[in-house]
Amino acid sequence: MLPALAWPGNASAAAAKPLLVGGLPVTCNLTLPVACVARATSNAAAKGAGPQFEFEFSKYNGWPEIKESLMAGRIQAAYMLAPLVMDLADKRVPVKIVSLGHRSGAVIMVRTDSPYQRFKDLAGKRVAIPSRFAVDFLFLRKMLTREGMTPKDVQIVEMAPPDMPAALYAKAVDAYCTGEPFGAAAQHAGYGRVLRMTRDEWRNYICCVLTVREELIAENRPLVQDLVNHVLGAGQWLDQKQDNRNKAVAIAAGRKYFNQDPNIIRFVMENPVDRVTYGDLRMIRAEFEELMQLSVEAGTIKAPVAYEKYMDESFAKAARAAAIAL
Repeated sequence: MLPALAWPGNASAAAAKPLLVGGLPVTCNLTLPVACVARATSNAAAKGAGPQFEFEFSKYNGWPEIKESLMAGRIQAAYMLAPLVMDLADKRVPVKIVSLGHRSGAVIMVRTDSPYQRFKDLAGKRVAIPSRFAVDFLFLRKMLTREGMTPKDVQIVEMAPPDMPAALYAKAVDAYCTGEPFGAAAQHAGYGRVLRMTRDEWRNYICCVLTVREELIAENRPLVQDLVNHVLGAGQWLDQKQDNRNKAVAIAAGRKYFNQDPNIIRFVMENPVDRVTYGDLRMIRAEFEELMQLSVEAGTIKAPVAYEKYMDESFAKAARAAAIAL
């Protein structure tokens, strides 16, 4: 891991080194690789004219690792689980949410050859989640509640998303709930099927949010604004047409980013096309307060956290979606 970067107040000086932005190899984070490549492309076209910010994707495999790096200042920006940011801010870790990264994109998977059709069928079975702070867990709780169940009726295990398809294949778990493409990986391979997906059950679902340390906001607002502009631009670009999504698949599949089979990422983008969406990245207070209430009910957050404590809306309000020329 590269050391933490010291950001001077001067925007052009800050651009001397790329801003490391942590993320997981999940399609909920797809706007980040697109933003990184789009920024680099516009820098190359400008040929040194004006301040040139640069963003670099820093890949992590699990939420605990990305949280520790952000807390320690090894990275100053990351896509994070929204409830986890709320909890960190409440514990006086100087972080703020500045943008959404996606909508929808979570699935609950079971084996193709399993008899499970309802959540009642999973009583007593092992169900994997990425983290108890993950909105995936809140999604699972919603689905269990509809059938009069609680998480105590199943065996919850926490597991890094990349490990989940293999665990289902090996019958180490009976089901798992996570962001894509790790549901699609099992579905595309033929041994997994979707039990439920957020696009059908929770249309305004949000999970991964762009989070930055407050020092970066204080020392280099133009850099943070440029990153938000590129994330919003990437989201609009991704939802404009399928050809753009195909280009994003090729980018994300590369070694610098997700380093995954492009066929699996493409499967997510097409089955169905709104399995994950990116065009509506509005930050809506009521949606975050719903997440807060659900997290308190789940016991992952002990008490409600004031919205202003974890949120900085100023960048979204000032945002102008960057043109994505890819």
